[in-house]
Amino acid sequence: MDKERFLPGKFPEKNHRGQIWVETVVYTLIGFSLMGLVLAFVIPKIEETRDRGIIEQSIGVLRDIDSLIRNLGGPGNQRILELGINKGSMTIDADDNKIFFELESRYSYSQPGKNVDIGKIIANTKEKGKINIVTLTLDYNGEYNITYKGQEENKTLSKAPIPYSLSISDKGGDSSGKTVINMEVIE
Repeated sequence: MDKERFLPGKFPEKNHRGQIWVETVVYTLIGFSLMGLVLAFVIPKIEETRDRGIIEQSIGVLRDIDSLIRNLGGPGNQRILELGINKGSMTIDADDNKIFFELESRYSYSQPGKNVDIGKIIANTKEKGKINIVTLTLDYNGEYNITYKGQEENKTLSKAPIPYSLSISDKGGDSSGKTVINMEVIE
């Protein structure tokens, strides 16, 4: 009788059917565990690559802003820039005449704690646990007087589903002889 149980074409007895289901469940769980392990390593790398792209794109936007400011031409001239922010935030710091972009990222753009010059842009990375805070800064102190809506106030533009329309205009010279560059978000 035991020999018949293992012959080809014969179905296992009832007590072996439960074993097949247990094996199926165990193999399925092993498969899910392996997929989970692979995703645990792959997802952070995908996020790093995405963040690196966002940082490179932000450098391009800051270069565009710098180019617009430097090529406005004279008092009364104005330009509009479409500005999309997918991650992080951009701050117009009228108090210190700076424009900076800040992003929390797994990607370390530069050596932590060191400033790196990328043309007119200064890049800085600070470690905060497993996350890095990457800051890209355009510093116009001593060169231009940056204002927001004609005031010495700061404005932070954060992630938004639609692009911002940023107006950049030359308002002429101030009492110290610096050119006043006014920025406004058109709503």
